Amino acid sequence: MSLDGKILAKAREQIGHTHASNVAEHYLRQEKIYSRIPEIQRIDERLRCQMSELVGLTIKRSADLTEALKKLEDESLALQMRKGELLREHGYPADYLEDIYSCPKCRDTGFIGSQMCSCLHEAYNRELTNELSTLLKSSRDSFESFDLSLYGAAQESMSIVFETCREYAYSFSERSMNLLFQGGTGLGKTFLSACIARVVAENGHSVCYDTAASALEAFELKKFARDAEAAEKAAVKVERMLECELMILDDLGTEMLTQISISALYTLINTRLVNGKKTIISTNLTDAELAKRYTPQICSRIDGEFTKLPFAGTDIRQLKKEM
Repeated sequence: MSLDGKILAKAREQIGHTHASNVAEHYLRQEKIYSRIPEIQRIDERLRCQMSELVGLTIKRSADLTEALKKLEDESLALQMRKGELLREHGYPADYLEDIYSCPKCRDTGFIGSQMCSCLHEAYNRELTNELSTLLKSSRDSFESFDLSLYGAAQESMSIVFETCREYAYSFSERSMNLLFQGGTGLGKTFLSACIARVVAENGHSVCYDTAASALEAFELKKFARDAEAAEKAAVKVERMLECELMILDDLGTEMLTQISISALYTLINTRLVNGKKTIISTNLTDAELAKRYTPQICSRIDGEFTKLPFAGTDIRQLKKEM
């Protein structure tokens, strides 16, 4: 996946803050132990002196280098053992003064050699999601707050939809399905999309959410915007939508229908299918309305590659107003 430099910089800044916090915590522990157990401070000072002695011995290349190194090593081991004993005697674990790392694999650098560590990749995905997933800004959008009792006679069928969405979110992977949320307005399509987005993002996957109108407009701006900055911004957005692990396209059918928007929709759906990326589409349109509005190529991909979840019941928003 091609990474956005600005997003990556924010992710690396996150890792940097974590590292700084761990260094500060290590310093506080050290100061506390030195004041309570002065002998440990003397041990650490001697260990630091040994490092200088080791460098000096290596440079000198004296005849008794091997013997001197062995003596230095034995002393170092003895000091470290004594340090561990002192810590345990005072109620601390033996490794209490070891360096603190949130990610032992990369030691909070974000990289293992030249390869990005999984911790930085997860931080990047979180930043990417924060940048694009406006659904996630509402703390109310959670599976726990979804009220099935509002669906009346449709409660049983909506219970299946709800359980499918929850299972999808918590088990999301490259083997997950593409989903089509289909039904009238106010039935919870956007709400459950947000619930899925939140869980999938929290589990470290990259999630993009946008309305169909805004998403497809980005394709047009990428090609035809006169302002270079606007075109570049749109190009970055298009790349994210094409490459993120989960794309949520909300309110399909509300966008202005043009040849450009139809071409963009086909590109978005087809490219993601070809690359094995997962997509959730929500729409108020029926199958017949989709077939009338979009090309056979688009409809065949939706019919053949998306699992349909029918949303039923009465407009929840209207019900809540009347309560």
